[in-house]
Amino acid sequence: MHSLSRALRVATAVGALVLVTACSGGGRDRTTDGYVGADGSNDLITLVPAADRKPAPELEGEGLDGKPLSTADFAGKTLVINLWGPWCPPCRAEAPALKQVSEEYAAKDVQFIGMLTRTPDPSSAVAFNRKQGISYPSFADEGGSLELEFVDSLPTQAIPTTWVIDAEGRVAARIMDPKLRASTLAGVIDDVQKSTS
Repeated sequence: MHSLSRALRVATAVGALVLVTACSGGGRDRTTDGYVGADGSNDLITLVPAADRKPAPELEGEGLDGKPLSTADFAGKTLVINLWGPWCPPCRAEAPALKQVSEEYAAKDVQFIGMLTRTPDPSSAVAFNRKQGISYPSFADEGGSLELEFVDSLPTQAIPTTWVIDAEGRVAARIMDPKLRASTLAGVIDDVQKSTS
């Protein structure tokens, strides 16, 4: 029964994601490059009070290097999961901020992990990361199954989306800011870490 209920929730989320993709034509929510932006009615940053946080999904899959990758390998750390694609203009624009904060917070028990989406040929993502100097790992999630794992906590409504998972393994924040700055991301991470210290 539980698996049937979960399957229905995932199917509903897939339908919602397709609807968001299909209905976001025009205006500032969509570009000719095909990225789906956050619509103006959504908050760009959602912070969840510690008492209300839901368990984060354990993500498992293949990294861009072809090796197994799992969030379980980083248990006890604050995780920053970024949903992205090299074809997405805001994803490209936020890459320097992600790189900067990932380096500044590496010694603060923070692990960044990318979640590559809608990119049939991961070699373009590998080349993009190499050019940007991004060294943290990324899942190759062409089918979108990993992003759907957040359906029970804070589902994605835009690309890019960044989730912050606290050190206790709970979804603490979601960022859907197409103009994400390093200072904003650092501030969210600081807030999440303070809330669990």
